[in-house]
Amino acid sequence: MNMKLLLTFVFAVFGLSAIAQNPNMNYNKFKQLHEEFSTPNVFRSASGAPGHEYYQNYADYTMDIRLDENEQRLYGSETITYKNNSPDELEYLWVQLDQNVRAQDSDTKKITSFNIPDTLSDDRKKRFIEYYNQRIESDFDGGFNIEEVRKENNDPQSYTINKTMMRINLEEPLKSGDIFTFKIKWNYLINDRMQIGGRSGYESFDDGNHLYTIAQFFPRMAVYSDVDGWQNKQFLGRGEFALPFGDYDVKLTVPADHVVGATGMLQNADDVLSEEHMERFDAAIASDEPMIIISEEEAIENEKSKSTDEKTWHYKAEMVRDFAFASSRKFIWDAMGVDMSDGRRVIATSLYPKEGNPLWEKYSTWAVAQTLETYSEHTFDYPYPIAYSVSAAAIGMEYPMICFNFGRTDENGEYSDRTRNGMIGVIIHEVGHNYFPMIVNSDERQWTWMDEGLNSFVQYLTEQEFAKQPYAVDVYNGEFPSRRGPAKNIISYMKGDKDFIMPIMTNSESIYQFGANAYGKPATALNILRTAVMGEELFDHAFKTYSQRWMFKHPTPEDFFRTMEDASAFDLDWFWRGWFYTTDHVDISVDSFSKIDVTINEEDGLPMGKHYYQANFTNVGGLPMPIHLEFTFTDGTTEYQVIPAEIWRFGDEASKVFSFDKTVQSLSVDPKELTADTETGNNKLNVGESNDSDEMSN
Repeated sequence: MNMKLLLTFVFAVFGLSAIAQNPNMNYNKFKQLHEEFSTPNVFRSASGAPGHEYYQNYADYTMDIRLDENEQRLYGSETITYKNNSPDELEYLWVQLDQNVRAQDSDTKKITSFNIPDTLSDDRKKRFIEYYNQRIESDFDGGFNIEEVRKENNDPQSYTINKTMMRINLEEPLKSGDIFTFKIKWNYLINDRMQIGGRSGYESFDDGNHLYTIAQFFPRMAVYSDVDGWQNKQFLGRGEFALPFGDYDVKLTVPADHVVGATGMLQNADDVLSEEHMERFDAAIASDEPMIIISEEEAIENEKSKSTDEKTWHYKAEMVRDFAFASSRKFIWDAMGVDMSDGRRVIATSLYPKEGNPLWEKYSTWAVAQTLETYSEHTFDYPYPIAYSVSAAAIGMEYPMICFNFGRTDENGEYSDRTRNGMIGVIIHEVGHNYFPMIVNSDERQWTWMDEGLNSFVQYLTEQEFAKQPYAVDVYNGEFPSRRGPAKNIISYMKGDKDFIMPIMTNSESIYQFGANAYGKPATALNILRTAVMGEELFDHAFKTYSQRWMFKHPTPEDFFRTMEDASAFDLDWFWRGWFYTTDHVDISVDSFSKIDVTINEEDGLPMGKHYYQANFTNVGGLPMPIHLEFTFTDGTTEYQVIPAEIWRFGDEASKVFSFDKTVQSLSVDPKELTADTETGNNKLNVGESNDSDEMSN
């Protein structure tokens, strides 16, 4: 007996034993999620709202950063002011050292699984080995070099480094309400993203220039919360970041001919921009369409020579959870203004090299603006003053007020539909991350779906709005080819091999099929919840309630689940259980559909002229869903009905009687493809027909 069969046998035996010992145990799919959910308390209420004693700690940063283009090294010093708002005394503080994922002794290298099958050709094996040498066996050492850690008075501060985490060893516990200030000085080698990968790093061009997209570049405070205490789970590369909010005051020293975009607002425009560029920037903010600030011609001229001088760009940002920046002498720059409902005018802006034109100039800033408008409609007004989209080959990555997005043209300035659609989609997605998790600040290290899934869902709504706008309607005819969101797009994944599918509620580092699990499935689940279960009005109100309750706070999955129910009066535990806690799929079969042969006379006291039909259904896939039905009558007309999911509350088989004034010809299940039903062969019957159970999917 192989191991898989053995485990299946053991599970079956012990499972049956448990049932035998507990014959009254509730295995109903509509059982409430009390056992799975955390117990409500003073910090997080049963309604899904923050409790009356909810708290969160804050970290403010003052930084001086220098980018050395010749050495490809970043030098930094920072002062962190950490406030303990928790009711607990903190014996130590934890700081994240994410660049250590690139250290030579990184666990990420050690645990990376790599397989080169013997069946591959020599050429393919060589390609795999080349990739292995670049990414795994690389001698590049990009970890943090911590030069010093000091107290506020400049005395040495004791600290301990454990891989990607650094413990600040306090002499006395930090009491509730108290503040601790300390300083760190560091440097590290910047990685070539195009050679060894990474969310952050630089891209080299044939003209000898570089484009820097710099993030995770400074030691950052970890989150301390009522849920996990310190979130100091090691960074392995996939599970992203858990960060507290704070204010940032950052000075970025770069080559004098570089153009910089960063988290926050520029404080010294007079020092780093020409008078003409400042005038163009002011005009762009007032414009309702993108306006050029630095033209392609100016950028081409700028990249011809390298300055040996330096300039310092000074940025400030309030109430953000992170900081990132982009720097290059190759940047073209455009911007426009976007009105918020509260009367503010937000700046939508893009930075890109000539290698991105004409694609970026035509679409990028429009995509930023549409994202701010649609996301604000479904959540809350964008609270920050600016949103950057920066062209960076081969990645899509997000930070507060700035994101790095792929999408380049060929050497002739041409691009495919796929390139255009991918670029627009990734810009919307990454700008959308300002809302999830930059503001609705979930724990990415633990739950990828809470930011990626929710964001991918609103991305889908935004893409469809983008396709209707005047600047895009001639290309898309009002419908964007969204990759994630439509129910039918998740079917192949949902009906796949369950040995390689995990529940959405799985830690970020332990997920099979990462994109489908953490992005596609939750995004589609929410779209289905909106269109096929709750209806748009109730869903939209509940989703906005969650977003506004938890903006600038740290929500958990239970906070989301509970709020969606609390704000809508929908009991959705069955939905969360099926879509988020299991790997079941949707497959509803109509097993038989027959007319009830009955003669009704006037003296029976029943409605005359009615036709009665009975349909028998089976929930083959195991995931309960409403049954969406379309009846076609013999006169060619149709009638649409929806049976709530609670019809499955007693099991996976259900029967229903229907009455009509007209004669029915056929019955179809999910005719609008709203529920991701994986098997359509058992979805339609004519009157008097039945589906052969041997042919049903299972």
